[in-house]
Order: sequence, then structure tokens, then C-alpha cells
Amino acid sequence: MSKSLKRVQQALKAAGLPVDILEVGQARTAQEAADSIGCQLDQIAKSMIFRAESTGEAVLFLTAGGNQVNPAKAAKVAGSALCKADAALIRAQTGFAIGGVAPLGHLTPIRAWLDPRLLDFDQVWAAAGTPRHVFALDPHVLPTLTGATLADFTT
Repeated sequence: MSKSLKRVQQALKAAGLPVDILEVGQARTAQEAADSIGCQLDQIAKSMIFRAESTGEAVLFLTAGGNQVNPAKAAKVAGSALCKADAALIRAQTGFAIGGVAPLGHLTPIRAWLDPRLLDFDQVWAAAGTPRHVFALDPHVLPTLTGATLADFTT
């Protein structure tokens, strides 16, 4: 079992949430995850990481699978111009590889925002630290679980 997957399991357990992690064939994209799970695309909680130009740190936007992060709206919410985060920054700050970034269990704290669309569901699915593992949860626990602020940052 990978260190990343173990970290997510531990974070879920520490939060008092079920630790039911599902291995799927491939879930690098929201569409692949939704197809593998058999859920709606918007039930996939994508972890979109950007680099804040003002600080150089990674920031996290948790968005519904079918939504796209609007760069101008996201920058306004973050209070900084944003640019693409490279794999090294994502790995260094979160401990996860691209395609498997979980909303929790990061190596270091990360500022985060939550797409309100996710709250339209009783259950959403998120990456569990690898591109092949996902877990389900009630999206209403995401703000407390991740420290994410509800915000409008999608197109």
C-alpha cells in the first residue's frame, strides 16, 4: 500500500469518517472516475491545484467533476494571481502525484476553496491519494474536513 493511500486512510479515520476506499481501474480524470464508479460526473470532487504567484505556495480548489475553474474568479477568491502548479510543487506540498490528489491528508496545510455544486449531492467521490483509489463522503463535511471556504470560482 502506498504512503499516500495510507495517509488518506489515516486522515479519514482521524476525522471519524468511514475508511471505505475503492480501487478502480483508472481515475486520473473526473470522467474516468465517474465511469469507473458509475456516478454522475459532478459527483466527482476534483482537487485542482494552482500556484499562488504572490507566495509560490500551492492552493486547492475542490470542484465538481463537470465544472472548470475560472482563472479570473479563482484568482480573486485566492487574493493572488494564479498559475499552473508543476508536479514538483504539488508533490512537495500535498504529498500526492497529479491525478491522485486527495482533498485531505496533505503533507502541509493548504488554503482551499469549495465549489457549491458539490453540495447538491448526498455523496461525492474524491481521489484517495493515487490515480486508482477513490472514496465516498458527504460533501457537507468537506469544509470542516479540509478547511475549504465555499466560493464561486467556476465557469
